[in-house]
Amino acid sequence: MPKTLLMIVNPRAGRNRSRAPLFDAVAQFSQAGYLVSVHMTTAPGDAEATVLREGGQFDLVVAVGGDGTLNETLSGLMQMETPPLLGYLPHGTTNDFAASLRISPDPVEAAAAIVRHRPQALDVGRWNERCFAYVASFGAFTKTSYSAPQAAKNALGHFAYILEGMKDLSSLRPYRVHLTADGEALDGEYLFGAVCNSTSIGGLMKLDPERVVLDDGKFEMLLIPSPKTPAELQSLVLALLDQRYDQGGLVFRHVSAIHLEPEEALPWSLDGEYAPSAPSVDIRNVPRGLTILL
Repeated sequence: MPKTLLMIVNPRAGRNRSRAPLFDAVAQFSQAGYLVSVHMTTAPGDAEATVLREGGQFDLVVAVGGDGTLNETLSGLMQMETPPLLGYLPHGTTNDFAASLRISPDPVEAAAAIVRHRPQALDVGRWNERCFAYVASFGAFTKTSYSAPQAAKNALGHFAYILEGMKDLSSLRPYRVHLTADGEALDGEYLFGAVCNSTSIGGLMKLDPERVVLDDGKFEMLLIPSPKTPAELQSLVLALLDQRYDQGGLVFRHVSAIHLEPEEALPWSLDGEYAPSAPSVDIRNVPRGLTILL
């Protein structure tokens, strides 16, 4: 029997890129023996609903778009008892997770890698009842990832995030949270927090690839405390610039479960998608929750 492939395509993703390479990617899959079915998403949530409704009929589901499209596709797969394999053709603005996975930004090259059928287990994150592929974050610049207009992302690419982030500077302030990570109490006031399984956060902050393992059952957690003096601020900035995340007052841990209770409204970003504030948030790692072809 021929293999079957469902391609979930977000037509709005990317910076006005030509779709011609996507046709070549489909040809790659066809030549490898796949019967390809293409679904063009029409609204937020459509990718997840389509995967949940139809994904079980396919051997492979390939997300085509940015981090948000991958998030929805992954969320649909995680609701299935026996999910098919996952593939990813990055076609968005920043494609943070694709960079961590070393997936080519060229759809044809990425498709060629998929048909070579090299499976890689992936840890998946759960934020209360929602899933995330690579990062859940709060605080400074978190709003940037989901508030930059799609038209600006398409036209300006990565620079759109920087422009949007500059709007947050005037409202930069700490959030007081009660936080426990693998049993360690880390209550405090933080400007920014991220729980991630990636070497890049929001396209702005980088983690050392040697410290990030995608299937070890652990997240990398980074917390940026609120500096009390100019000297503390300088130490924080220097530590971030030099990627010394366990110095300068920064809090860096490898953790599998986090419980957080904010003292005020605290919006989140999950893979660049908005998540509203909740009275309490439980984040846990689902070890090797999915398998992706790289």
